[in-house]
Amino acid sequence: MRKMGIVELISAVVLLGGLCAESKYMVYNTSARIDAGKINVHLVPHTHDDVGWLKTVDQYYVGSNNSIQGACVQNALDSLVPALLADKNRKFIYVEQAFFQRWWRDQSELTQSIIKKLVSSGQLEFINGGMCMHDEAVPHYIDMIDQTTLGHRFLKEEFGVTPRIGWQIDPFGHSAVQAYLLGAEVGFDSVFFARIDYQDRIKRKKEKSLEVIWRGSKSLGSSAQIFAGAFPEHYEPPPGFYFEVNADSPVVQDNVDLFDYNVQDRVNDFVAAAIAQANLTRTNHIMWTMGTDFKYQYAHTWFRNMDKLIHYVNKDGRVNALYSTPSIYTDAKYATSKSWPLKIDDYFPYADRANAYWTGYYTSRPALKFYVRIMSGYYLAARQLEFFKGRSDSRPNTDALADALAIAQHHDAVTGTEKQHVANDYAKRLSIGYTEAEKVVASSLACLTDSKSSIGCEDSTTNLQQCPLLNITYCPASETNLSHGKNLIVVIYNSLGWKREDVVRFPVVNEDVAVRDSKGRKIESQLVPIVDAYVDLRNYYARAYLGSIPNVVPKFWLAFTVSVPALGFSTYTISTSKKPGAGSTKSSIFKFQMGEKPAIEVGEGDLKLTISASPRKIINYVNNRNLVEESVDQSFSFYTGYNGAKDKVPQNSGAYIFRPNGTYPIKAEQASVTVIKGPLIHEVHQQINTWIFQTTRLYKEKEHIEVEFIVGPVPIDDGFGKEVATQITTSLESNKTFYTDSNGRDFVKRIRDFRTDWDLEVNQPVAGNYYPITLGIYIQDKEKEFSVLVDRSLAGSSVVDGQIELMLHRRLLLDDSRGVAEALNETICVLDDCRGLAVQGKYYYRIDSLGEGAKWRRSFGQEIYSPLLLAFTEEDGDNWMSSHTPTFSGIDASYSLPDNVALITLQELEDGKVLLRLAHLYEIGEDSVLSVMSRVELKKLFPGKKIAKVTEMSLSANQEREEMEKKRLVWEVEGENQNPKVARGSQVDPKELEVELAPMEIRTFVIQFEVDLITAAAFKRIVDA
Repeated sequence: MRKMGIVELISAVVLLGGLCAESKYMVYNTSARIDAGKINVHLVPHTHDDVGWLKTVDQYYVGSNNSIQGACVQNALDSLVPALLADKNRKFIYVEQAFFQRWWRDQSELTQSIIKKLVSSGQLEFINGGMCMHDEAVPHYIDMIDQTTLGHRFLKEEFGVTPRIGWQIDPFGHSAVQAYLLGAEVGFDSVFFARIDYQDRIKRKKEKSLEVIWRGSKSLGSSAQIFAGAFPEHYEPPPGFYFEVNADSPVVQDNVDLFDYNVQDRVNDFVAAAIAQANLTRTNHIMWTMGTDFKYQYAHTWFRNMDKLIHYVNKDGRVNALYSTPSIYTDAKYATSKSWPLKIDDYFPYADRANAYWTGYYTSRPALKFYVRIMSGYYLAARQLEFFKGRSDSRPNTDALADALAIAQHHDAVTGTEKQHVANDYAKRLSIGYTEAEKVVASSLACLTDSKSSIGCEDSTTNLQQCPLLNITYCPASETNLSHGKNLIVVIYNSLGWKREDVVRFPVVNEDVAVRDSKGRKIESQLVPIVDAYVDLRNYYARAYLGSIPNVVPKFWLAFTVSVPALGFSTYTISTSKKPGAGSTKSSIFKFQMGEKPAIEVGEGDLKLTISASPRKIINYVNNRNLVEESVDQSFSFYTGYNGAKDKVPQNSGAYIFRPNGTYPIKAEQASVTVIKGPLIHEVHQQINTWIFQTTRLYKEKEHIEVEFIVGPVPIDDGFGKEVATQITTSLESNKTFYTDSNGRDFVKRIRDFRTDWDLEVNQPVAGNYYPITLGIYIQDKEKEFSVLVDRSLAGSSVVDGQIELMLHRRLLLDDSRGVAEALNETICVLDDCRGLAVQGKYYYRIDSLGEGAKWRRSFGQEIYSPLLLAFTEEDGDNWMSSHTPTFSGIDASYSLPDNVALITLQELEDGKVLLRLAHLYEIGEDSVLSVMSRVELKKLFPGKKIAKVTEMSLSANQEREEMEKKRLVWEVEGENQNPKVARGSQVDPKELEVELAPMEIRTFVIQFEVDLITAAAFKRIVDA
């Protein structure tokens, strides 16, 4: 039996209308527009469709697995079309492009043409427009930009529209970066959201300040401010106006021949609710969000009742009801010419009631958070290499990884607040995307290294392998046996815009090896022993991939210093040493029993640590270069998860909510410390207890400490869930003040037990002072600043003066009653061996003189986000360097980006043009030297290419910047006569082709070359010449 399409269904509905012409058919007047003399109730029909949560994104789309949740997005979109066509005054907004694009691809050309007309008429409006409604606490700003760009460019290409409104109605708190960067800088005129702290909401209702002008960046100030509105309650309709087919709200029953006629009652309810909400806001405009999660699966029930309400409420005349959208609502607010309160900083942390701080999800599922972060940096590098080689419209390309990363930014994805099977689905999508992008990287590097190719790269036979499992000490490509005369070639790519010198390391099976650079010079290297904790991790998790434990277990990490040009690679050769003992230096190993030695000194360069062997803590940090000295105490503890079952208002600790029930220090159980020393690296190994292992690492040429940890499986056999934290304590007098980053961008000042916008009632002194950390956290006093940077998003705070606390892992046994209905108890099963999740990770810290820490936070933060990319191949003989291109830089060899600028996007688009984004890394006043206007020479970024046209775009690259600025609404702020002037980079001169960037400015360009992109081989010949 053939299924009826949407267009045929519409025809059938019209025909039925004709057959029933003699019935008492009622025509409702839904044509109302704004009435200046009344309260205007803007009815905004919408559905909020999570791109994964209780079900996977595909299960939500097709409507499967309904035993978990009855939700089918394609039903809602199918149902929406005839409902909108039935009345030209009806309107609807849609947000999540991950779903809409799936549906769009399934439609006939006729249906697509109907949808385009609905969009053109304004009946269907795309709001927000990203692939998902991303979280605002834990994603990196580059990921937020990328996923928004993916959705925005689709909408521009298919419909010619640019979304005007931000719609972040469900994320659990709201970031400064969302306001100015993903709001104002993408061209939004307003942003609306639901979740703000319950204490903040109470105050704002009284003051009528739910709607504000949000100035999220102190550097960009009024030039990137936005009108922001918090809903009075949630993103649902007022109570009693919920019209899903199975809802319990009274429908509008207006047939006098039937029982339960209730028109006047429903009108009275409507007017009362409207007046109540109008008393909470300024002007005579209010918005009702008519919908909620996965609704409009039978759209007619909603629209039928809203038609009746608009008709009868307007006949009543006390208020004015109309179909509307957030764009119409925003324009109406703007037209009143009112001034609005000013909001700065952000809306973190978020609590929806006492003892319910949504600060646990900052750390929940730390392994997934790390996977997302690593894939993000990899995607940035892969797009660069795809550009250098030349993008292929056919597979492989980076599109699958782009889609997977976009979906992973959803506010129930990277947050760790989804069901376990959904978390698995996100990871699977990332893995599939990585597998394809890995082929792009391998083929691009093979092309660029293979100098014998003169016509292209298709004939390259070089097989370059990568090591995505280095975090579990597993790298088959580097573990090859070199004892039979083979050489291991290592190609190392640097995706940063400046030359990079760093130490790389990977596992090897041969002990007597030598490392040579591209000119054949032997360079210093060190063999670092692989300890049992990492062997155990490797054996267990590698078995999940192989089905068995790897046959050979390498005994050492090979570490050596590399120098890699900007946006380029260097090549190194690993071979067996020709003379015994002439290869890599084996590390010296010292094992100290507790109390055997009062103190141990480590550190080969300017930075030295003196570590106590008995309490096993760092007791002295000395930097001989800047003469900074400080005592540092590092420890572990755990919080037990609260069980609120017996409370009047039950509240457990869970995936979303951090509610501790006591703090318990973790005392070291092992009686020894192992110290590893060599010419490049010093390490201190500590087995804290049976489930925590820690390595404190110092590099000869670096002035920071690297702390690597393995935490887990967290024991739960005592019946208690645990949330594991580490504390680094100094003597700094930080006076309750600390600073955390906003999505890896601006740093926001925090004061313990204090909120700028209201008088905080403290009910959770730890959880209520936790904040999201994407890049880092620091404290300072009058002389020093102490900075900690992280390798993934997690929760952190300064609960005690002079101390920084990071939450590393969470394993809980109870659900926190916020909908996921599942305990955060991540358990891994490899064959029949099931264990709690073990998390391996790193954080880094450094102490500087006051005012000097920003340069390390910003520059090293870039290195954490964009690690060096390693690719391996084997060689028989010694002719690789002469037969291949051993070094390469994609930019002019004499040029590098300024120290305060990062290249965050270099991507070839489908039409052959290039998308380029440059970001100033510093805020105003953050650094005495680098917080200044900076310049980038585009000609030197693209050697061998003649730039024909440079077009500056909005941040999401869906409209020209100049056009966006002309359309921007200029809002008035209470107490300001005019918006303060802000310095921004000037327009790009088409002859000079220099880009200016002011502090914290990100500028986006589409670049067109005079001819098609030259092939990688031709470009390589230019570089070689």
